[in-house]
Amino acid sequence: MDSHAPAPPAVLPPAYPDRAAWGTASKLRAWQAEALKLYLDQQPRDFLAVATPGAGKTTFALTVAAELLQRRLIERVTVVTPTEHLKVQWAEAADRAGIAIDPAFAGRRGKTNKDFQGVAVTYAGVAVNPLAFRVRTERFKTLVILDEVHHGGDALSWGEGVREAFEPAARRLCLTGTPFRSDDNPIPFVTYEEGHDGVARSKADYTYGYGHALRDHVVRPVIFMSYSGEMRWRTKAGDEVAARLGEPLTKDMTAQALRTALDPAGEWMPAVLAAADKRLTEVRRHMPDAGALVISGDQNTARAYAKTLRELTGEAPTVVLSDEKAASKKIAKFSESDSRWMVAVRMVSEGVDVPRLAVGVYATPTSTPLFFAQAVGRFVRARKRGETASVFVPSVTRLLGFAAEMEVERDHVLGRKNSSEDGDIFALEDDLIKQANQTEGASDELEGNFEALGSDASFDRVVFDGGDYGTGGENASDEELDFLGLPGLLEPDQVRELLHKRQQKSLAAQKKSQRSNASDREDPTPTELATHEQIALLRRELNGLVAAWHHRTGQPHGVIHNDLRRKLGGPAAAHASSIQLKERIELIRDWAAQRRA
Repeated sequence: MDSHAPAPPAVLPPAYPDRAAWGTASKLRAWQAEALKLYLDQQPRDFLAVATPGAGKTTFALTVAAELLQRRLIERVTVVTPTEHLKVQWAEAADRAGIAIDPAFAGRRGKTNKDFQGVAVTYAGVAVNPLAFRVRTERFKTLVILDEVHHGGDALSWGEGVREAFEPAARRLCLTGTPFRSDDNPIPFVTYEEGHDGVARSKADYTYGYGHALRDHVVRPVIFMSYSGEMRWRTKAGDEVAARLGEPLTKDMTAQALRTALDPAGEWMPAVLAAADKRLTEVRRHMPDAGALVISGDQNTARAYAKTLRELTGEAPTVVLSDEKAASKKIAKFSESDSRWMVAVRMVSEGVDVPRLAVGVYATPTSTPLFFAQAVGRFVRARKRGETASVFVPSVTRLLGFAAEMEVERDHVLGRKNSSEDGDIFALEDDLIKQANQTEGASDELEGNFEALGSDASFDRVVFDGGDYGTGGENASDEELDFLGLPGLLEPDQVRELLHKRQQKSLAAQKKSQRSNASDREDPTPTELATHEQIALLRRELNGLVAAWHHRTGQPHGVIHNDLRRKLGGPAAAHASSIQLKERIELIRDWAAQRRA
């Protein structure tokens, strides 16, 4: 680094100029400059930077690499990525920064052209021949950039291979937007610290979460549009089952209902794709080149979704399959065009940079927090202030929970305890109930093959900033069209205010309709819902309020439910009566009112 360069100011502005490696960005964002200063001050051998997708991890890493090369602290750079496509993307970004990276390097060759200052490889490639990469790492003072480093724990062989290959590295820079995992596989070169609860958690050297990025206008606010509907399928035993997506179901029935919804031969997916296309048309009024992406679970359904979109829009979408050699070129071509739709199978789950993507359809049965965060990360990269993103999701409780917790910063946890040792007298009971609901099926016949018989779609609600909006209407209802017509350029506060106004409008229209229907009937007493329907609605309302309270306070959902039970008594929400549910709803509303006051 130039010794005459100005020192960073004490308080960094939204973007700090003249510090990015040439070609990576016109200027560094505040978090990048702050993280760079921290790195250069500490000069650590290992550094973990956690930054939300779209925040600019690549620019930060290449700036570090350029600084270290200039200071001759390193001689070579090795970039490790999850996919083949990302190798090319890193090589192109590095080239703009003045660092020549070979994306076609293979460990078995051992050597690369002298024109290159580094190589880009995949985690799988390292695991195949870690010794070859270790020899290269020992030969030169090397900076190893581990992109989306949580993939180092995807398989035991990957973690062992990465550790063996890069243990001799002079420097290791670990990057991730999603440091959490759903297993106990430790992530290589990541520090774990034991907390007061005896649980080891990953420790980041620098963290820049979605909430911070949203406040800095670095990423877009995400509006989630959820869709429910009636699903019908036939079990292996020949029994026909009907269920409503989003209602409380056992784990296996939820999975079967979701698979039925995602069946391209049903009516749910075409209806949701049509709604998403309407939303895209509205967004393109303010973002003329805005694009949309369907994330599919497999290649056959991806092709079927593409056919539906072609019939719907008259334009053939770009289809990207994970095993295609031309996948990278297809994504690059789509990124540079103004085409409306792309359909992909996992290919764009993380790291792939298509900044104009502003509308998404989550059409995969995968429902882990890691994959969901990666998928949503494809839509949050802001190009100018005020842009919004819209993601259409099935009304599955687990997915809606992830949507409501977008701003929660997670760490990777090893050896999590599940007990009541913390003094929570309801914890054991709740854990047992939760375990039973998740593992016990409605019938053994649901396991194995099944046949989707039919589905329909209905607008359920909008999830934004931890809150729920909407009263649940039929597909193409006025309420749905009202939410689909939200302007494409809005600040987060404006989104919140406008959603609140639309919510009040929907509630007023609903009450007016109910009064009108009641006055038209000869019997003035309105027909009441069945008891089970009342309880299901109350339970859903309570869960929505608990999710919102969790978002405001950071308290886990289970702790909030237990606090309500301690105050009011009664069993867990799954077994509470309608009166008990109403009391809890009123109490949590009182909490919210007191907090605002």
